[in-house]
Amino acid sequence: MASDDERSVDELFAELPEKWRQSLEEAGLGLTELRRVAAGPDGMRRVRTILAEFSEPAPGGRTARAGYGGVTPVWPWARLVLVAAVSAVVCLGASLFIGKAAALVGLLLALPVFWVAFKTRDTRGASVARYVTAAAYLVLVLVGSAFANSWYLHLRGTEQTVTVVAPAHQWTHGTRETYCRVRLRDGSVREVVANKDDCADAVGRTVTAVVDPAGHYEPALGTRSAIGGVPEGYLCLGAAALLALAPATAVVIGRRRYGRTAGAAR
Repeated sequence: MASDDERSVDELFAELPEKWRQSLEEAGLGLTELRRVAAGPDGMRRVRTILAEFSEPAPGGRTARAGYGGVTPVWPWARLVLVAAVSAVVCLGASLFIGKAAALVGLLLALPVFWVAFKTRDTRGASVARYVTAAAYLVLVLVGSAFANSWYLHLRGTEQTVTVVAPAHQWTHGTRETYCRVRLRDGSVREVVANKDDCADAVGRTVTAVVDPAGHYEPALGTRSAIGGVPEGYLCLGAAALLALAPATAVVIGRRRYGRTAGAAR
């Protein structure tokens, strides 16, 4: 069997997996270009360096799925951002109908998000980008579904005087839970966002509440400034930024690193 020193460029190129050869072509390092490099001074050594760089094993000794060190395609990472963003919007939209239980929707939609994340190529920085994107998505849907009501009331809610009425009671896991309710100006009775410890003793009292004019979200007792959820809002904004920036960074790092290899060939 011929050694690496004795094999031609064509033989070395033919031994690469099809996906790797396609990626080399996309980066301008196809067979024709490698032949040109091989014809120059110290050509075969430079060719072997390029191919070794391209077929470098992934961290931990495992074999790369699609050519670790190869050119980083944009679409798989853009697809990850798109799937994660759509899943987060669906989760937050579900809070209109099922409240905080929308977190379950977010967790269910995490499955396609994680699947798309791990379909991306093993380029430099890809592993970190995947985990950062996955973590950002989880923060966005879990925190977002819990505080979507409060955020909406901050933006669209109006303060009005309401009357505390008899609370509702429900058995949950063997425990009798009390749910505070108020009567709005239009006569409708609604449960509030968060219970107050003394709501059962406040029946008949008039208090201030922030109410959604459209009736999508439950009212919150207190003034607009007392609703809360502001720190959590900034947390979710940061998570949304990471969800977009982590994949973009993986693409930039992967292409810059591979660009140096392509430049060396020229």
